Amino acid sequence: MSPHPVRRSTSLTRSVVTALSERIRNGEFQVGEKLPTEAELVESFGVSRTVIREAMLRLQEAGLVETRHGIGTFLLEPNKEQNLHIHTESIHTMRDVMAILELRISLEAEAAGLAALRRTEDQLNQLRDILDGFAEHLQNKTGNAVIADVAFHLWVAKATGNPYFHDILKQLGEVIIPRARVDLAALAEDDPHLYLEGVHREHEAIYSAIKRKDPEAASAAMRTHLGNSRERLRRVQDAVVSPQA
Repeated sequence: MSPHPVRRSTSLTRSVVTALSERIRNGEFQVGEKLPTEAELVESFGVSRTVIREAMLRLQEAGLVETRHGIGTFLLEPNKEQNLHIHTESIHTMRDVMAILELRISLEAEAAGLAALRRTEDQLNQLRDILDGFAEHLQNKTGNAVIADVAFHLWVAKATGNPYFHDILKQLGEVIIPRARVDLAALAEDDPHLYLEGVHREHEAIYSAIKRKDPEAASAAMRTHLGNSRERLRRVQDAVVSPQA
């Protein structure tokens, strides 16, 4: 592979995503074709493995590629038709994010239950890899917790076997994680690291229920996880609306 250096003045992850997306649009890779390995991409772009992993997660979120555990990453057929569109550009305030959380609680609680019944071993392995990446971020402060968080929820949706769950969440993109728009930990005066540790424990509870194929527990764990985010956001919203003298 010829080198494709990226400019350090911009986000490395964004640069890699842009470059790979351009190569895909130019037909360098065919649908169903296996993309270069992580090591090859590291050498080609001159960036770290963490940057490549984050870039691949973003391409997965965009529906351009699919990573198969232990095999590699493959180019997907582009989705040329979207029957449902959610205008994420209109989501700005805490009230907007609260409304999205209400939607997600009902949607993702059901998705988690279906995932527990229908998930494949490959999908379970993908969820495990994402959680391990999240844990690595907590320990070493490497990678991007929001990207890993988004990826976890998208893979739970994918494990339902119903593409509409995944399509809805994919359209929302990083907006499905409130921290991407509102720094809840800071506004709620929580310790950011403890906050992320709590998120990780909640993800592990969802994963454990999906692993043992317990739909009721998976739904309950997802509802608890998103409910905790909603309550934290509500505390922040109340503090903003009615600040203490």
